[in-house]
Amino acid sequence: MTKIVGVTACIAGIAHTYMAKTNLEKFAKKEGIEIHVESQGSMGIENRLSQQAIDEADVVIFAVDTNVAQRDRFADKKVLEVGTSEVVKDGSKTIQKALELCK
Repeated sequence: MTKIVGVTACIAGIAHTYMAKTNLEKFAKKEGIEIHVESQGSMGIENRLSQQAIDEADVVIFAVDTNVAQRDRFADKKVLEVGTSEVVKDGSKTIQKALELCK
């Protein structure tokens, strides 16, 4: 089973951060993919990814419009970086792009 971890973060750290998180989870579930998503918003880091989840992931999705806090945790991982609005508009396409990186 493919495993994905993700980080979502928008400039304001409010709406798009959480909408992107929801869409990643929704479309990964439809594909039968295990996903864990951390949000870095106005409340700080929520649902912090464990290092084990990061290490076991086949790919990382950064759905961000700003810098990822503690990015070094994802060193040596395949990363797909997209804007939050792209994920909000078409989360399915983002998941498909991530799966392509796993091949």
